[in-house]
Amino acid sequence: MMKPKIAIFSLTGCEGCSLAILELEDQLLDILQVVEIVNFREGMTERGWDIDIGFVDGAISTPEDKREVEELRKHSRVLVAIGACACLGGINTLKNHQPASEYRAYVYGDKAEWFPTMDAQPISAVVKVDYELPGCPMVKEEFLRFVKCMLTERPFRATANAVCVECKKKGVLCLYEKGIICLGPVTRGGCDAICPAYGSKCEGCRGVVSDEALAAAGVNLREQYDVPLDRVLADMRFHGAYQEKSLP
Repeated sequence: MMKPKIAIFSLTGCEGCSLAILELEDQLLDILQVVEIVNFREGMTERGWDIDIGFVDGAISTPEDKREVEELRKHSRVLVAIGACACLGGINTLKNHQPASEYRAYVYGDKAEWFPTMDAQPISAVVKVDYELPGCPMVKEEFLRFVKCMLTERPFRATANAVCVECKKKGVLCLYEKGIICLGPVTRGGCDAICPAYGSKCEGCRGVVSDEALAAAGVNLREQYDVPLDRVLADMRFHGAYQEKSLP
């Protein structure tokens, strides 16, 4: 049987999710026995365009990004967004809340006109995305589970629980009890609550579980912990987890 052909691409971002694949090391060697990587800027110079599964990290932040992801969609039978930037827009979306003239001048100075830009957005805003593996960076173990599901033709399902559920399973003391505003109640789990487990608040890099969870948390946090909702909204904009002007 022919090996499935895999490709990994990057748009606007730090390419940390692509590097996370290389960091799999021994597991990557096992994967290479059953798949063929045909396009991966971080790991090879050859380029192939007959792609069974295409992974994309980074957000759409320029007209060139938009053209590139449209081309990738044409060549990929299955397209997978990996990481917060590709799934949510990521940190790039912080520029959406600033005047374009200001951030362009800050980054490019008097050469700003040389570099076209646009509001940052997830790749699903432009093309059909078949699967999403969120996180900053994406969770390597989730990536491995996804690849195994694809190779064995089993359905892949992301967790439907909030990060809080994983905190409780690990016996982590709720950060709200320490006076720390954490997005764990509204953020999709799957990361094994790595940030709260080490004493750092959840910043929502895996996206919102649901609008219902967001609305319920808004009531609970206000009534139990007296948390200002504008502070929660500001935190949720960090990774692009919520881009609306107001909370439900």
